[in-house]
Amino acid sequence: MTIGFVPETSSSASPPVSRSVEPAAWAGSGVPMLANPRDVIKDLHARHLPSPSTAVVAVYDPDGRIRASASFTARSGVLDGWERRNSLLSHLRRVIPHDLRLRHPVRTAVLMVCRDGGPDWTAEDGAWMWGLRDACTLHGLRCGSYVTLTDDGWNVIGESRAGRTPNARTSVAQHTNAPAHTAEPQTAPLAERRAAAH
Repeated sequence: MTIGFVPETSSSASPPVSRSVEPAAWAGSGVPMLANPRDVIKDLHARHLPSPSTAVVAVYDPDGRIRASASFTARSGVLDGWERRNSLLSHLRRVIPHDLRLRHPVRTAVLMVCRDGGPDWTAEDGAWMWGLRDACTLHGLRCGSYVTLTDDGWNVIGESRAGRTPNARTSVAQHTNAPAHTAEPQTAPLAERRAAAH
């Protein structure tokens, strides 16, 4: 009897699967469009003051009111949506209960990523989009828009809608001029109080 290692096969030596979504596939997947993207992006920016390498995930009720949101630092260079999905799901679980008991999702998750580089889609964006879509499925949410925030401004990927402000430079300027503030995941009661204050 021979004891040893099983030789590596060609299938096990193949590169890992890249979980990513391209803009054309995203646009054709039925993702609901933001009714007023500029207002949504300005609100998320004001709540979290993101700087490059920051992701902001927010959950909205059917009437468009924000229910909860969280911001977190995201490692750059990740091209596999699996890791992005796990990170998003972890933060969603911290700020809002899942809706898996509902027959159909009623709340929508939107993701805004502040990053370096130009406004056009990148492979990293594709990983974020795959991660958002899968995290929404596992948390009982509708998958909403994916937004990038760069030096050039904001861009809703797959919707051909963009603007100059806010942008990644605005974030840095506000961090410099604003009083010290610790951004923490917002629970539903805090989000509701802020919405009522507006």
